[in-house]
Amino acid sequence: MAMKPLLILVSAVIALPAPAQTPDARVIPPTVTVPAQDRGLSVDVTDESAQDLTIIIPPMPTAQAVQTAAGNTQALGQQISDVIAADLRNSGLFKPLGPTGVRAIPYGEVSAPDFAYWRGATAQALVQGFVRANGDGNLTVGCYLYDIALGTELTRQGFVVRPSEWRRAAHKCADTVYTRLTGEGPYFDSRVVYISETGPKAHRIKRLAIMDQDGANHRFLTNGQSIVLTPRLSPDDRRIAYMSYQNDRPTLYVYDLSNGTQRALVTDVSMAFAPRFSPDGRWILFTMSVAGNADVYRIAATGGAPQRLTSAPGIDTGGSFSPDGSRIVFESDRSGSQQLYVMNADGSQQQRISFGGGRYATPVWSPRGDLIAFTRMGGGFRIGVMNPGGGGERLLTDSWGDEGPTWSPNGRVLMFFRGAQGASGKADVWAVDLTGATSRRIPTPLDGSDPAWGPLRP
Repeated sequence: MAMKPLLILVSAVIALPAPAQTPDARVIPPTVTVPAQDRGLSVDVTDESAQDLTIIIPPMPTAQAVQTAAGNTQALGQQISDVIAADLRNSGLFKPLGPTGVRAIPYGEVSAPDFAYWRGATAQALVQGFVRANGDGNLTVGCYLYDIALGTELTRQGFVVRPSEWRRAAHKCADTVYTRLTGEGPYFDSRVVYISETGPKAHRIKRLAIMDQDGANHRFLTNGQSIVLTPRLSPDDRRIAYMSYQNDRPTLYVYDLSNGTQRALVTDVSMAFAPRFSPDGRWILFTMSVAGNADVYRIAATGGAPQRLTSAPGIDTGGSFSPDGSRIVFESDRSGSQQLYVMNADGSQQQRISFGGGRYATPVWSPRGDLIAFTRMGGGFRIGVMNPGGGGERLLTDSWGDEGPTWSPNGRVLMFFRGAQGASGKADVWAVDLTGATSRRIPTPLDGSDPAWGPLRP
């Protein structure tokens, strides 16, 4: 079930009606766009030396403790606040206080905060909300953001969800707070598909798996009887393109998340890998080897004849569309070593853009269009970014085996996998922000590799 917007974004610079003593989902203020210069309390996402903004997050109260399919609404209020705090903390921009150890607020205080009390906590912002069980079995989750010093409401939003989707409401609330305070797009309510791995290095069992961006709601999609590689989510978050070696034949599959079925798109080739959807979801880029020469091809997502886009001698692979679908970045060893190239979507005007030391691989275009992420090899594997013309190269990680970057929906965070040094073959999924200052391991039940971050969920 898609989440339904309940309370619309409100500007802090307009006159608001006096807050009610009890949150009322029926009061829907007009939508207002907040000009950048009027945002007031804000966070600079580009300043790695800036102090984290302290934000108080009390447990969300409930109008009446009611048992639901996901548990008691009172317990859900604590859990939702926990997820909001974790999301904001993991962004590296906020220092959440609570919900554990913070005063629980009564239901009537949600939309009428006790600012005098909270000013004693030396925090800048306050997130309050509520959880309410509806008569139809769904939940209403409200989310309010306040400027403590000014004693003003900055934004509010609410969601009607099934009990099983309470975590989505928490992520949506965290996205509301993040977007209002940073001016950046949201990214917490999104999913990641990746390869779950187990077993010795020479005989790894690889299964397709999907999870929320924080590692929650994990589930396996394949049973591990066939090797799976390079999964990529579609722009509508409904399909996964991936490679499988079922019956020892490389095949490009499309997996439908709504019904758990898969269909073969490209079969009977000597080698094929690295599929990726176009921004409009109509095409899938992939690499196929014909007569010993690997080139970038595209094929309609519904099937048909593949169209070859590159033809230089050597190995061309790793295609990724620009956000507008007009260009493609890929890797090629046509110059004697792996380097990055860009071309038009029809394969014309191919030109090299990487000229630093070492080799470059796994390029992926930012959803903002301003950067290309890559793996740089030479004295180890590291994650870096450069602009689409090849300038402004920066390395964001400094470990032995970091590779395979994938962008968050807002283009501010990169997920990748980190291989362990030695013969174990172990790998873990990690994330790093664009400053390189904030990195963390994403929890997975088993080893994990080749993550692919999906779009913001509808």
